[in-house]
Amino acid sequence: MRRTLTTLATFAAAAALTITVPGGPAFAIDHVECRGGENFLKIWSHSGGRQSVDCYANRGRTDFGGWWVDRISTGNNDLIYYDANGDSVRINRWTEISFPNRPPKVASIEIL
Repeated sequence: MRRTLTTLATFAAAAALTITVPGGPAFAIDHVECRGGENFLKIWSHSGGRQSVDCYANRGRTDFGGWWVDRISTGNNDLIYYDANGDSVRINRWTEISFPNRPPKVASIEIL
């Protein structure tokens, strides 16, 4: 009898937590294929003699590896980039910006 009551109490507690703790939406930034006509975040960058063009979609934050950013097109995404100096810079959606003389060295990016 005692084991049954303990089991019922455990299930009741689990059910109560399931009902009362809201499950917010899960977001994960994705590195996606750059395609014309899409409104992805698009970043042109360079590091160690290599150049790259990368696109991202969905909300979240990811490491950018300390690459130097030459140009950003936010598409329909609000962006914060975190540079290697510890500063954060917000760039609103539908913005295109280039850094021809002093590109930032970016540690991570976050789509809001």
